Amino acid sequence: MSKKQKNIALIIGFIVALFLCYQLAISNTLQQKNQYNTLKAQELLFKNAPKQLSLLKQKEVYYDSLLTKYQLDGSSIQNSLLKVINTFAKDNNLKVVSFLEPHSIAKNELTINTYEFVLEGNFNAINQLIHQLEQQTKFGEVINLRFEKKKNFRTGRYYLQATVLLQSFS
Repeated sequence: MSKKQKNIALIIGFIVALFLCYQLAISNTLQQKNQYNTLKAQELLFKNAPKQLSLLKQKEVYYDSLLTKYQLDGSSIQNSLLKVINTFAKDNNLKVVSFLEPHSIAKNELTINTYEFVLEGNFNAINQLIHQLEQQTKFGEVINLRFEKKKNFRTGRYYLQATVLLQSFS
């Protein structure tokens, strides 16, 4: 064998040895390193789990307190709104003449619901209800309020009706 052939055989042997080293040792080491990094990340997640659980419980208590503060229970906004209106109307001598189904519009991944209801009674009581709906509950905002003086022809008496449009976003 000549010197040139020996050098070629040595280079080919070196390349084969590098390939075998990679296949048998280095690739396994890289896999183990990736698995180690994954397990380390999971360990950090599990280490912080009790702290995260505590924070989530505190958030749940906070959000529940907000729901009770703004009189939003587990039912739909429409049912909650009707319940608040009826309770106020009962306490302040108002009459709920009509409560229509909400008009819904979907716009830019946002649903806009507009509730229309008609109240009959004292001007001050109606204003107090509107104030309560906007300030003390978070059902939405009153976008239109129309007062109308009407006459009952049977009794000859006048009464006040208010048509309210309340808009909420969801």
